[in-house]
Amino acid sequence: MDLTGAQWRKSSRSSGNTGNCVEVADNLPGIVGVRDSKDPTGPALTFDPTAWRAFVTEVAAGR
Repeated sequence: MDLTGAQWRKSSRSSGNTGNCVEVADNLPGIVGVRDSKDPTGPALTFDPTAWRAFVTEVAAGR
C-alpha cells in the first residue's frame, strides 16, 4: 500500500509522554493508515475507512 503523501497526526488517545503513541493518516482516499510514532519509517497498518470508524467506535465504548 502506497502511503506517499500521508499526513500523520498523533492520536488523541495516545498516552502522554510515555512513548506509547499511535499516529493516524486519514487524508488518503479509500484508506486509513496507522503506525507507531516511535518507528515512523517502520511498518504501517491500513484500514478501510468504514472498518476504521467501527474500530474507533468500539474502542471509545470500552469494548
